[in-house]
Amino acid sequence: MVKYLKVLLLLVIGVMFLACEKKAEKGVAEVHWDRDMCSRCVMVVSDRKNTVQIRNPDTSKTYMFDDIGCMALWLEEEKIEWKNKAIIWVTDVNSGEFIDARTAFYDTNNVTPMAYGFSAHKSKDTIKKGEEIISYDEVINRVTKINQ
Repeated sequence: MVKYLKVLLLLVIGVMFLACEKKAEKGVAEVHWDRDMCSRCVMVVSDRKNTVQIRNPDTSKTYMFDDIGCMALWLEEEKIEWKNKAIIWVTDVNSGEFIDARTAFYDTNNVTPMAYGFSAHKSKDTIKKGEEIISYDEVINRVTKINQ
């Protein structure tokens, strides 16, 4: 009888753990400002206007970066196979809101945490007249060329 109670207790505990399992998140993960670390340079993420987050679509694991330049180099250095499928968010330099990094517009003359100088905008209209406007793909190309 004691043997059956032990088995039953183990089953109940196992079911409880499964019920408490955290489901994979789909949106932007919570940022712990001044505590989360950049996945590449290990600097504390504190600049609310140039933060980047990547989610691995296969595992839902999230990676944090203090500058889009760090993210671009991390993708190359770590040979991330899922980089083309990655879900990538970047903060809008004006609002601090997380936006889709691939559809954002970037200007090129900014003070950023690791001095790459690229800041994201949700709309072209928020970029000063006369400033260069580039795409996500161009940001990645420029960062990786600089560090070759």
